Amino acid sequence: MGLSTTRFGVFNPEKPHENRITDIGPRHYWEFFPPVIQRNYGKWLYHEILEPGVLVHVSETGEKVYTVRTGGMRTMTVAFVREICDIADKYCDGYVRFTTRNNIEFLVDSEEKLEALKKDLASRKFYSGSYKFPIGGTGASVTNIVHTQGYVHCHTPATDASSVVKALMDELFDYFQSMTLPAQVRIALACCLNMCGAVHCSDIAMVGIHRKPPAVDTEYVAKLCEVPTVIASCPLGAISPATTPDGKKSVKIREDRCMFCGNCYTMCPALPIADKEGDGIAIVAGGKVSNRISPPKFSKVVVAYLPNHFPRFPEVCQTVKKILETYAKHANKYERLGDWAERIGWERFFELCELPFTYHLLDDYRLAYDTYRTSTQFRFTELAWAVSKAAGGVE
Repeated sequence: MGLSTTRFGVFNPEKPHENRITDIGPRHYWEFFPPVIQRNYGKWLYHEILEPGVLVHVSETGEKVYTVRTGGMRTMTVAFVREICDIADKYCDGYVRFTTRNNIEFLVDSEEKLEALKKDLASRKFYSGSYKFPIGGTGASVTNIVHTQGYVHCHTPATDASSVVKALMDELFDYFQSMTLPAQVRIALACCLNMCGAVHCSDIAMVGIHRKPPAVDTEYVAKLCEVPTVIASCPLGAISPATTPDGKKSVKIREDRCMFCGNCYTMCPALPIADKEGDGIAIVAGGKVSNRISPPKFSKVVVAYLPNHFPRFPEVCQTVKKILETYAKHANKYERLGDWAERIGWERFFELCELPFTYHLLDDYRLAYDTYRTSTQFRFTELAWAVSKAAGGVE
């Protein structure tokens, strides 16, 4: 085998590290650890939550690290990032970290720095009066809501992301800054069915849904799109080639096969799917990633559709808050929302949360045995029967 003579140097398989370039890609994580973390790496004995949003990790050497977790946001201005850096420079020797749920964590090594940092964070507010750096989201609380891009950066959303999350978190803020729930509750939002968020495995989540198939702008399909690519983009094979009466190449869509995912619009801007009246939000619940007490679970659809009523989304906020507070009232300590629903039965879950259940919510896809009752069967209560009959689904 000949040796590589690429611009990265001659590769010798007998000595793979010879002439190796190591500055490609991200810097090594060790460089970003505070000195106290480096000194005690692998020596941590335990950690405790001192109060909502404040943790302490204790090393076998006796050293401690205090973490202050504050809620962040998916999209930040440059000025806001600079303010984060200023706080880190002032109290944390320039070290700061972000969690996967967009939290900002400041780490200090003494109680004196901890108290000064907390006082400083509590004093910083936006001009509207809300906290810039709200402390919380640890333990048995509502954690920071992770969400997708919404209208700001994405072209296929069925709802917005940041505005929904802001409206909902205003309603649930007390649960973020306290630890009064039976267990942690993770809430997420995905603004379309492509779900670049963790909604399929969150305790409560919102999913933006389209309810109408894409429109076909025959005037521009051939001008803007590669027809074979558009046809291949549909996961259900609902798109096929077509020709307009005047001989232009176009496509046609079988509406009975379309699941309104928007993949075709990603490939072809002449197939717009956004619809102001038809688009909305579905609520799913009961999922989790944790393997604690019970295995991980997928979320289940519990509300099929709620309208996009900008800017405060009252129906969505009221529904999510109702589910959360019902769970808080009835669940056992340490019991996640999905575990509670399975313990009492999903039928009872719908009744307690005052959510209508119709046969449309029954899973009939090939993995249905992963959902409601390891079966496609749902034991209808009298209330569920009444709702289904009123909806015209059951005689």
